[in-house]
Amino acid sequence: MENEKNSLFRDKLVLLRDNIATVIKGKNRKIELVLIAFMAEGHVLIEDVPGVGKTMLARSVAQSVSGIFKRIQFTNDLLPTDILGNFIYEKDKGEFSFRKGPIFANILLADEINRGTPKVQSALLEAMEENTVSLDVSTFKLPSPFFVLATENPVEQSGTFSLPEAELDRFMIKIDIGYPSKESEEEILESVQIRHPIHDLKSVFESSSVEDLRNTVKRVKVGKEIRNYIVRLMTASREHSDVFLGGSPRASIALQRMAQGIAAFEQRAYVIPDDVKYAFVPVLRHRLKLTPQARINNLTVDNVLKGILNDVKAP
Repeated sequence: MENEKNSLFRDKLVLLRDNIATVIKGKNRKIELVLIAFMAEGHVLIEDVPGVGKTMLARSVAQSVSGIFKRIQFTNDLLPTDILGNFIYEKDKGEFSFRKGPIFANILLADEINRGTPKVQSALLEAMEENTVSLDVSTFKLPSPFFVLATENPVEQSGTFSLPEAELDRFMIKIDIGYPSKESEEEILESVQIRHPIHDLKSVFESSSVEDLRNTVKRVKVGKEIRNYIVRLMTASREHSDVFLGGSPRASIALQRMAQGIAAFEQRAYVIPDDVKYAFVPVLRHRLKLTPQARINNLTVDNVLKGILNDVKAP
């Protein structure tokens, strides 16, 4: 029975991946990571240079899954109420009513999120952690599923605000897209010659099915040795001489959930060390902060994480 459910899980994600791949060429592994994080109840941060398809990937995911899709273009004059909504006085009724903001969606694209001020960025904290929005004395439940795909550009820093650690920690993974191969870039040029394929992308998946697939991920077994391995990796990230801020307990949970999602995608009912290894860098790369000396020595977070994977013995 479990094998059948894991097989269905993979079939559904492959269907989504292949649909998205008609727009995003040659990036199947990146697409898979985004979809696995979605099914593992996480949110995704996509950071890369302009023009490689960050926004297009997010739009393709949204269009492939039926449901409510909203896009927020972050700017430095955006207000929290522009995202969350506000109470509006209705003169004819003589009372205040709540007008929902764009955050009330199944899939929310937070485009160029680092252009929002810290006050605006903080408006997402409760929603991303608890799936609720609180205004005044009222709390509103967000639609289910609720999934945030955020993009940011690491090159252009004018008019941007770094995301605080508390918000970064709420993203399950951070990925880049990277430049396409020569062959993939030729495919891109051919596909957009007359009409961009995003305009013809159809929904192939019902958002109402997400809960069933998320339950499949939750049922993937995580043995005691795997949990111990995750804790040892996190401890190593906190105690590493080049690291100022290591992985939090929330990061441990995210790593376990991503490993479960990867195992389900590989049609296994249990997590193996390779699942944890595969998820480790995407889960930790936005959470670690290096020491000033490490930055002077031109070390990167990814290099430090790969070193930790080599140093910590897998079960």
